[in-house]
Amino acid sequence: MKHTPDDSAAKAHYVVLDGLRGVASLLVVVFHLFESYQNNPAKQWINHGYLAVDFFFLLSGYVIGYAYDDRWPALSLREFCMRRLIRLQPMVIVGSVVGAALFYFQASPEFSLVASTPPWQVVLLMILGAAMIPVTPALDIRGWSESYPLNGPAWSLFFEYIANFLYAAGLRKLSNKALWVLVVVAAGFLIHLAVTTPRGSLAGGWTIDAQEVNIGFTRVMFPFFAGILLTRTGARLKINHTFAACSFLLVVALSLPRFGDASQLWINGLYEALCVICVFPIIVCLGAGEQKVDGVSIRIARFFGDLSYPLYITHYPLIYIYAAWVLRQHPSLSSGVLMGILTLALSVLIANLALKLYDLPVRRRLSRRLLTNHK
Repeated sequence: MKHTPDDSAAKAHYVVLDGLRGVASLLVVVFHLFESYQNNPAKQWINHGYLAVDFFFLLSGYVIGYAYDDRWPALSLREFCMRRLIRLQPMVIVGSVVGAALFYFQASPEFSLVASTPPWQVVLLMILGAAMIPVTPALDIRGWSESYPLNGPAWSLFFEYIANFLYAAGLRKLSNKALWVLVVVAAGFLIHLAVTTPRGSLAGGWTIDAQEVNIGFTRVMFPFFAGILLTRTGARLKINHTFAACSFLLVVALSLPRFGDASQLWINGLYEALCVICVFPIIVCLGAGEQKVDGVSIRIARFFGDLSYPLYITHYPLIYIYAAWVLRQHPSLSSGVLMGILTLALSVLIANLALKLYDLPVRRRLSRRLLTNHK
């Protein structure tokens, strides 16, 4: 990252925003735990948890714009792509390997394909997943039609890679006025998707077919490039207790009950579109307005920030196991909560170990070998 005269403030912005990414990652894990009770939607407390992905896209756009917008043309396309691969790909590999290692523990009557899947197919999907190559439903091994069957959430990294490449390959050259036009048009497509989708939500994008790919592109285009626009305009808001306040707003936004009934699904879709278009940018502007570089809240935010990406990209193989257990055992509330807490704790432990023992040293080594300037 290029150092600026106000470097301490710049670091604080990243700590708070990365911390919010960590809060969103934890909410995703909790959302997926509750989602295991798919036959009882009333047990879902994080009703809009999938919107954390849209929040990730917004944060990514903000960080990419801040870190790279003023470094072109000295920075080549190859160098940019290499930096993004070094940042993201090592943990993608871990997620795919963990998914393969835990795959056969996910067998249940509802996941009937698991037991009959030959090992060679699991190995093939592990290699494809580690290389970020999505697969069609023809290679489904669980019944969920995922583009990354061993580690479902990797689908969002697929679209983030595409957004990164579009930015670096040409859209970075857009003037602010042209970028405004792109963002407004993308917002229109997002609203249209939200109010017309049969799901009554923005959920989707994890399957390689025309409809789901359209959802994935629609979900990434507005938040990613809106994040870049926020960086360019320098939009910041100041508030006391920034990290706590922003975390609270994020939790509330993702946890409110669904709006409308079965005949008015568009109301819930409209709420989710407004979250992505209005609420999330406000949260990011508040996080970017934090000037502190130390203190209890900053240290907490730093911990959450370090954990965020490893947790997001490695937790789902454990969710498959938890979901299989729930569908097989139909546990009581106390048993379900206890196993859920254990699953969450194990997810955090695996993410932390992967970060400390693998991700950080691997990225440092790759940076030294492959980047012209790895500082």
